[in-house]
Amino acid sequence: MSDPKSIFLKDAAVTSADAPQRAFIRKALGGYYVNRDLQKARYRDWERARDAAAMAKWSAVNDLAANLEKFTANFERNGGKVHWARDAAEAREIILRLVRQAGAKSIVKSKCMTSEEIHLNDALEAEGFGVVESDLGEFIQQLRKEPPYHFVFPCMHVKREAISELFTQHLGTPPTDSPEELTMIARRHLRQMYVDADVGITGANFLVAETGQISITENEGNARLTAALPRVHIALSGIEKVVASLDDLSVLLPMLATAGAGQPMTCYNTFYSGPKRRDEPDGPEEFHLVLLDNSRTRILADPEQRDSLHCIRCGACLNVCPIFKNIGGLAYGTTYQGPIGSVITPHLRGLKQWNHLSGASSLCGACTDACPVRIDLHHHLLHNRRNAAKENPTWFDRIFHRSFLFVTSRPALFSLGGKAFRAFLPLLKKLPVPYMSAWLKTRDLPEAPAVSFRDQWKKGAGRG
Repeated sequence: MSDPKSIFLKDAAVTSADAPQRAFIRKALGGYYVNRDLQKARYRDWERARDAAAMAKWSAVNDLAANLEKFTANFERNGGKVHWARDAAEAREIILRLVRQAGAKSIVKSKCMTSEEIHLNDALEAEGFGVVESDLGEFIQQLRKEPPYHFVFPCMHVKREAISELFTQHLGTPPTDSPEELTMIARRHLRQMYVDADVGITGANFLVAETGQISITENEGNARLTAALPRVHIALSGIEKVVASLDDLSVLLPMLATAGAGQPMTCYNTFYSGPKRRDEPDGPEEFHLVLLDNSRTRILADPEQRDSLHCIRCGACLNVCPIFKNIGGLAYGTTYQGPIGSVITPHLRGLKQWNHLSGASSLCGACTDACPVRIDLHHHLLHNRRNAAKENPTWFDRIFHRSFLFVTSRPALFSLGGKAFRAFLPLLKKLPVPYMSAWLKTRDLPEAPAVSFRDQWKKGAGRG
């Protein structure tokens, strides 16, 4: 397997050097900022709403076992069937078994980042099952053979001209630069897919313990068709998506819409209670829910990291992150991009191989300020860096940190080191010093002051 860090550094360098693409992303996000701030202004008190949303998730996650037990009992009472998966491999096997039992020939799927996490599409296709993404952005990315660029706006990096060429190539439609026409092309193509599909696969934004319902929020209506028309509905969700009651959703749903897309509410907010009943004209005959752990209970067991499970996948942290805006979503090489992805991916996929994502941050704190459920994201990035240095330090970490501790704990030596650094700084700018030369490619190192702060203080410049 290739080293994720090397691939990340290579892809990030390519994307960050593409000035037109970066400008395109910034322009797209500019419209989001305007709409988001307009909707935030409609709240009587946005910060109090954030407090309420944070508390709803805090209480749900801190009583996760009881909430899951209550949800499961109510969900199965409604006629659904719950399947528990310890990891990605078990989740894939459960879904493959359900698909085989359904005798599926065609599968339609709405946007579900948890399915990306377990690489579900690859597993289905390897077994000979055709699966079509019904979300427009995901459908475009599927045709491009790329993962989602952003977990709310999957193809935000693709211009309409490129989409037109893609549809011409794969669907045989005439070129057009009209967004409405491009949408209708995809709609006409996908409509028959819903009718032909034997199995519909969805995610779940929330699991409501009080009622045993899953809540799905969307803007296209494709998830409704995916859940309602096929004979079998399979939903896949992480165990952390549970909330205690419908009252909690009264704040979480509008917060998700405002923070994620700058909307007062998303267009479609649907609660699914179970398979269709005898007196109902439509709906699936079977309704299965796969609940995925995949290291989530390990995060739950760590009081310092636990609040990363509060994430409602709104994408607000990606939208404000200067790193995401410069390197793009594909460079991360993982399911969840941006700050929240950099926080949770090392826990989901291994701190040793994926801690470089926690280093891809300016630590500006914009992500923490934007998070509607108040996850302390930039401090979590620091925690990951600290844990990596403790658990799997590189030779550079060992030498540098021990040397730094030795020098800084001895005032005289620290002062002498400062004088030496100021004296050799002009030379450092010219020599290929490890770890500094790459940094200096895009930055100017400031001139060192003639006199150190410590010396100025001794002379009385900082007193009185």
